Amino acid sequence: MKKFKNISVFSIIGLVLLCLSSCDDTTDIYKVSTPSAPILADLNFSQIELDADNSNNPALSLNWEESDYGQQTSINYAVQFANDEAFTTPVTASTVTGRNNLTLSTSEINAAAGSAGLDPFSWATLYTRVVASLGSQNGESTASNAIQFDVYPYYNYVFNDYYLVGNGVAPGWNNNLNNPPLFRDADNQNLYYYTGYFANAGGFDEGRFKILESRGLWQPQWGVTPNEGDDTPAEAGDIAGNPTTQSGDPGRFGVPNAGYYQFTIDFSTKKYTLTPFDYSGATDFSSIDIQGSSTATTALTPLAIDSHMWYAAAIHLTPGDISFLTNAGSTWGGSTGFSGVATDGGEQVPVIVEDDYDVWFNDFTGRYILVPLNL
Repeated sequence: MKKFKNISVFSIIGLVLLCLSSCDDTTDIYKVSTPSAPILADLNFSQIELDADNSNNPALSLNWEESDYGQQTSINYAVQFANDEAFTTPVTASTVTGRNNLTLSTSEINAAAGSAGLDPFSWATLYTRVVASLGSQNGESTASNAIQFDVYPYYNYVFNDYYLVGNGVAPGWNNNLNNPPLFRDADNQNLYYYTGYFANAGGFDEGRFKILESRGLWQPQWGVTPNEGDDTPAEAGDIAGNPTTQSGDPGRFGVPNAGYYQFTIDFSTKKYTLTPFDYSGATDFSSIDIQGSSTATTALTPLAIDSHMWYAAAIHLTPGDISFLTNAGSTWGGSTGFSGVATDGGEQVPVIVEDDYDVWFNDFTGRYILVPLNL
């Protein structure tokens, strides 16, 4: 019995020693030396003007000497841009593995310039470098030398705009007569609103309207999904679109009686609502002006059928801000560019890029939209 116990003790001691020996085995540890930085080759040009009409064309080809990590391994390379040589806030435009060259398109350079904080339609210096690293965690990173060039970015307007047409709205069935736009939600670019007056002179074919994507063009257009060809006014339902021809166009939205309604449409869910709007207690303004650093003070004009829907057509705005000044002395503004909701005493509406704009403002809801005409 004692012998059995002694053997067990020795066996345990042997196992412990074997484990300790195994822990000391470092033959499988992957070691790299302090890496050498990649060396980015100079460019053969000093400036580039980015062309929005050829956004997919190659714009910049970069080549570099690879880093040396002292091991045969695939190295990650991230191409970064910044508006300063210190790369205070770098922007990664693209990454490659196991290569020492990369070509970027016009749109990729334009996006990097915008993300780096460069203003569109003006010359500025853009810096670029390559950062080497290893593995999925980008370990042991080291940056190349920085090179620079001057760039003239364009502005990439990413939003869709939609317009009303029909005998229930101001322009009638004219697709290019100061057609009012829908007001885009600042946080959801698929969601749009229009709160205003809809006419109905009586009869089945009155008080109808559709949605156009471009003024002056009948396609693409949006309307209701007809129920057996009938487009009787409804408070909610599905929407349908026709991108090419008028054959098989969607049905018409409509209101049963003339009055103020709130129209909401979501192009992601393909749903809409159209409900009466209670405007009791609303203020009737006799005038509203645009003011701010982006333009000289300019009077807005109310729609003939709706004194609460104001607009200024083709007004030139420069980078800066605007607000809406009423005849009562109240100043309305919002914090989001291109579209949003203004409040009495709110922030100035930012104007991001210089262009001619159609500006619309609804004094019921405070919603505004700035539609650029040339972007």
